[in-house]
Amino acid sequence: MMTTKPKTAIVNCEQIVTICSNHQQFLAGKKQDIIESIERRNQIGVSIVFADDGRIMAIDYHDRIDNWLCQNYGDNCWQTIDTIDGNGCSLIPGLIDSHSHPIWAGDRIDEFDRKLRGETYMQIHESGGGINYTVRETKRATESELLQSFLQRINHMISCGTTILECKTGYGLDYECERKMLRVIQQASTMSPIQLVPTFLGAHSIPSGMTADQGVEHVCTMMEQLSRKEPELKIEFFDVFCETGVYNHKQTEQILRRAKELYPKSYLTFHGDELSDQDSGRLAAKISAHSISHLEYLNTDGIEVMANRNIAAIINPTTCYLLKLRKPPVREMIANGVPIVIATDYNPNALCYSLPMAMNLATIHLGMTLNESLIATTLNAAYALNRSNDYGSLEIGKLGNCLLLNCSDWRHLIAEFGHTSSLIRNVIINGKRIQ
Repeated sequence: MMTTKPKTAIVNCEQIVTICSNHQQFLAGKKQDIIESIERRNQIGVSIVFADDGRIMAIDYHDRIDNWLCQNYGDNCWQTIDTIDGNGCSLIPGLIDSHSHPIWAGDRIDEFDRKLRGETYMQIHESGGGINYTVRETKRATESELLQSFLQRINHMISCGTTILECKTGYGLDYECERKMLRVIQQASTMSPIQLVPTFLGAHSIPSGMTADQGVEHVCTMMEQLSRKEPELKIEFFDVFCETGVYNHKQTEQILRRAKELYPKSYLTFHGDELSDQDSGRLAAKISAHSISHLEYLNTDGIEVMANRNIAAIINPTTCYLLKLRKPPVREMIANGVPIVIATDYNPNALCYSLPMAMNLATIHLGMTLNESLIATTLNAAYALNRSNDYGSLEIGKLGNCLLLNCSDWRHLIAEFGHTSSLIRNVIINGKRIQ
């Protein structure tokens, strides 16, 4: 006897993009350019049914879905199901943003102007701007102010198709402010319909007046205090900005190894090779990091190591574009089997809420295909956040996060640059329509 009951159904779609069908954790190499889908056939559309526990019960042509439901739940079963008409629409898995900095105060629009006039990221950073400016403003802001602005940003992201959001701290750099940011994430998790993934980035920058080695000790002390005093504050990932002028290879290793000792169930990631070659692939293998972000200067040996260890490469096309950085070697990574992920890197220096815009930049600016970019924001992004058992593809048994699009072919979501929200008819979270 079935213990779950059908709760929601999206019926008569032109196309349902499932991504894969064998519960793969990620897709890499040539497989990242192959997506699975079911298309309307002989005038019969495609439907999907979600159970009352939010999991996917069935995906098939509508006539088969109808027969299956009536056989198992009676001829009148449709009367109790929230039915969404998908005629003329396509359905894709919900998008997953695996790298963002969405909790901050202050405005750095002047830095955008300064960059256009020729100043570099590190010149602005060294003059007191950049991360350190945002740190000062975030420290001044109250917890309530940070929460309200964060919730507004989440809503903007949802309207652009984001259904899971990774959220970094890192604009505090001291115990009180980093704790404040973690508390904001925890509060927002109870107020937002989408899942938030907390990442501690206390090593985002070296605090003013400290050396890098002092910064390492300071970050480790913060983590020790959080683990001892605030065990209820959830931290899933630990991150470090590994870069010349911030934390070097050895210092990054020290911080992340200590994080793993204090939080053995957590996962490690870091900002690597963004502005210079930090040999990030070798470091990631050494500390068993789950992912690396940015990777503009990733070397050939690092690509090989990442492929061999299935280390996710989180690419941030908006940052690369807006900061006029060197392009990461995405095609070389794909050719060698590195799982590629696309994220927005939303932050006060790269103000992009929209994963579809990041996907467009990845195709035009970085040479990815449409299929590769979709997998990079669904299944592979779920893998980067340790969630591909439940999310990232539309398969029976997985939780039902998906987007119903106002187009018969999902590729319009990327091709219609800047037109994101009008292309999304409904956002479904765990089988429930939230928008």
